[in-house]
Amino acid sequence: MEGLALQPTAHEPRIVLVTGASRGIGAEVARQLSDPGTHVVINYREKRKRAISVVDDIRRRGGHASAVQADLTDTAAVASMIAGIASQFGRLDALALNASGGLERGADPSYAIRLNRDAQLNLTHSALPLMTTGARIVFITSHQAHFYPEKPVPDDYVPIAQSKRAGENALRDLQPRLSQHGVGLAVVSSDMIDGTIIIRLLERRDPASVAARRAHAPLPTVEEFAAAIVTAINSSDQNGRTTYVGGADYRTATAQIGQV
Repeated sequence: MEGLALQPTAHEPRIVLVTGASRGIGAEVARQLSDPGTHVVINYREKRKRAISVVDDIRRRGGHASAVQADLTDTAAVASMIAGIASQFGRLDALALNASGGLERGADPSYAIRLNRDAQLNLTHSALPLMTTGARIVFITSHQAHFYPEKPVPDDYVPIAQSKRAGENALRDLQPRLSQHGVGLAVVSSDMIDGTIIIRLLERRDPASVAARRAHAPLPTVEEFAAAIVTAINSSDQNGRTTYVGGADYRTATAQIGQV
């Protein structure tokens, strides 16, 4: 029943769902969440072997984890994933909205908005009935999207910037409803991240744009960004806030949302 306040007992691990967690930032977030008191649900779209590898890493570290396949743009797949979490655990204590895209080869023009806005909203609505009082949702974004359109972005990145900015706006518009359920929302934004697929794709298409960011300062690492995301997941005082990682020059924008 929607709105039911579910609370974990002292002997139950908290349940954290991390989307797009078979590699990159999502995988590192999941690994950094490794803890005997946490069960991490690793969502993946295609890379099952990689997802299982992350699960194994977490278990070797003494934590608990499982993997679940779901294309977040497929509403039926999302419904099945949430039903599985409900059946196995009965609740959800945190949701890290990491999965995003739009630069994939062959992606149709509507894919970025369907994944970066529509799928984030659908998953949030689907998960909310399971979320405990005091639970948190963390939306993971980039400075190039968070500060869009006040700051210029590489041409190839515009669809991602537009759609992720739209996704963040839509989630912030949802905050009153989340608050009614006792669920907090935090945003974590970063400059381009060294070692990610986005950097590799941009370096092929527009190497000058990546070089320009490197000229300002060393780019944050996957580990640094993941640590900030885990802090937002774990902290009770992050509601409504935006945490910024790297890219100090972006923070001079006049249209900042949230707090540093």
